[in-house]
Amino acid sequence: MTSKVKKRVVLPTRPEPPTIEQILEDIQGALPSDPVFLPVEETSEGSLKSPPPGCEEDHRAEPGQEKQYQQSRSFVLLNQKLKEVQGHLRDKCDKLRQAGDTLDHKIAEIKEKAL
Repeated sequence: MTSKVKKRVVLPTRPEPPTIEQILEDIQGALPSDPVFLPVEETSEGSLKSPPPGCEEDHRAEPGQEKQYQQSRSFVLLNQKLKEVQGHLRDKCDKLRQAGDTLDHKIAEIKEKAL
């Protein structure tokens, strides 16, 4: 009697996900004609325009998709602004701490001289 031995298949390790910088670099390096980055435009009747030349399939967005996209986009922009403001506030906080330390040091010097 022979037994069938199943060999374990060793899968390759999953690569690390790309960093934000790598994603932004890919987006910035994309051609303007890349259909992935072309916005969906609505006509005055509310229907979507036909896809750009070169796209063989007709990709139509559902009515709520554009709104969700715009909300997502505004969220990303606001998040970027918050990170910038956070950095400015951190810098100002550090400066205030340094000024407070300097003030404490000078107060201690004045008290020493007064005694």
